[in-house]
Amino acid sequence: MSQKKDTYILGIESSCDETSIAVVKNGTECLANIVSSQIAIHQNYGGVVPEIASREHIKNITIVLEECLKKAHLTMQEIDAIAIAYGPGLIGSLLVGLEAAKTLAYLYNKPLIPVHHIAGHIYANSFVKPLTFPLLALIVSGGHTELVWMKDHFSFQKLGSTLDDAVGECYDKVARVIGLSYPGGPLLDKLAFEGKPTYSLPHPLDDESYNFSFSGLKSAVIHLYHQCEQKGETLRQADLAASFQKVVVETLIKKTKKALQDTGCRNLIIAGGVSANQGLRTAAIELGKELQVEVSIPPLSYCTDNGAMVASAGYYAYCLGRRADLYLNSQSQEELK
Repeated sequence: MSQKKDTYILGIESSCDETSIAVVKNGTECLANIVSSQIAIHQNYGGVVPEIASREHIKNITIVLEECLKKAHLTMQEIDAIAIAYGPGLIGSLLVGLEAAKTLAYLYNKPLIPVHHIAGHIYANSFVKPLTFPLLALIVSGGHTELVWMKDHFSFQKLGSTLDDAVGECYDKVARVIGLSYPGGPLLDKLAFEGKPTYSLPHPLDDESYNFSFSGLKSAVIHLYHQCEQKGETLRQADLAASFQKVVVETLIKKTKKALQDTGCRNLIIAGGVSANQGLRTAAIELGKELQVEVSIPPLSYCTDNGAMVASAGYYAYCLGRRADLYLNSQSQEELK
């Protein structure tokens, strides 16, 4: 899939607590990717406060846009299309980015390209190497845990998903229980390498399906924590982190391995915020070696929410002729498409 001339896509991402705008050339070359994070603000509350997130997006989005165009050395007139992550996510946050995208599309007469947030995470792998089909995508984030089969660009077939908590959500909740600050997932990952998996925790939904479940594992950690409190025992933070991460990674890898073997797929990509997890990255690479499968994981800078992934996905959607009109609305919950 290619265009006769260079194509510049401006991507806007505001689904949660990062205001990000990027310019990507031909789907694979990032010219600028500006991210304004709100972590320091939401740390005071132990998690993202939707109303505050929306207000911060409003304050930041024009500043981020100006900085992005300046870094890319382009004007809006030189942009070919505007890609927008319209959902899923926090509805107020999504609306800020969407209204900015629609305004720019209208003012500069540019095509508006709708991009599903998770499609963006998948296409973040385009900055490593072009996607090779067919492929299996393991999507791991704060709101999603899914195995998706792709036979071509924007052809998404969900093989399995979480029946309750997403893996990223589980990481953050467990981190909070054992006393780590927000966002707890990266801190828990780091702590896991300092301990040993000495605590016995259940392997959730240990069956032959492609589905996941993490609520029982989360409950087991909370129960263990309270049990230690009641007995006056000291909870070994690093050991619990190592025990928890071992179960999570083994569960993700086991299901992914089964899907790869059942489909005969030779290409695996990891996508979503939890793809930054070092334990998972290491295990995925080892799985690739075991099955002789090509494994792609985005650079750390493209794992969390960012405009570049939206712009990359937007390029391929643009080539396929996907367009939205100015009546496009945000979706807090939306199936991958």
